[in-house]
Amino acid sequence: MRARFLGTCVGLALLAGAAGTSAQCSSPPAFDQKSIATFEQQAASGDAAAQCGLGIMYAHGHGVPQNYTQAAAWYSKAAERGNADAQHRLGGLYEVGYGVPQDYAQAALWYRKAAEQGDAVAQVSLGFMYHEGHGVPQDYTQALAWCLKASEQGNADAQKCLGRLYYEGQGVPRDYTQSAAWWRKAAEQGDAEAQYFLGGLYIVGQGVPQDWAEAYFWLDLAAVGKLDASDMEQAATFRDKILSHLTPADLSREQERARKWSEAHPAKPQ
Repeated sequence: MRARFLGTCVGLALLAGAAGTSAQCSSPPAFDQKSIATFEQQAASGDAAAQCGLGIMYAHGHGVPQNYTQAAAWYSKAAERGNADAQHRLGGLYEVGYGVPQDYAQAALWYRKAAEQGDAVAQVSLGFMYHEGHGVPQDYTQALAWCLKASEQGNADAQKCLGRLYYEGQGVPRDYTQSAAWWRKAAEQGDAEAQYFLGGLYIVGQGVPQDWAEAYFWLDLAAVGKLDASDMEQAATFRDKILSHLTPADLSREQERARKWSEAHPAKPQ
């Protein structure tokens, strides 16, 4: 099994994230014309939380036409005022080139500003930039350091990042046990890619004892999780190849376990 760093570009993941408010962004009480007009006045008067919130509205087309150029403009105003959420969102736009020219150096700059304020999303995003050498020199030690900071805040992408770094021995000695431990943390949060990786470790017995039943359980979850079509198909293929190693009782137990786990961990709305 060979792991990837992250399943998607972090910038794109930011764009696809929930459009609701966050700790440093506000939103109008409703998306009617009067409420939006009042909210725009708040943003225009220099309210950083409103500026960030208006950026989110334009990025997702909530109450206003979707417009990434406007989103970037409002994020920029809030980011200049030190709003960490706006800073990491502006970094995401620069990373993928939505509403602004693609510019990895600018993306890394804004991610760093937010990361230094403790923003976990920005921390793992900056870790990704260091891993890939985008906008900063490639530096696995820095990638590890920033992903560790975000992991300690419970960020599943960061935990998945650490699993990869330990698996590949990048910035740290290769350690399959640590890799399995971090992927498990992300998998238990419902990250389908981490579930896929963890299932693979149980197949081959890297960092964990070889365990066909555990492999089946995690791959069964991954096969219906948020993966791209090819990875979902691959997870299902690996899962089904395990069937010959399970008794009917084992299979029934793990399928029921996966069903109960899914019921207890409903997918988060996007």
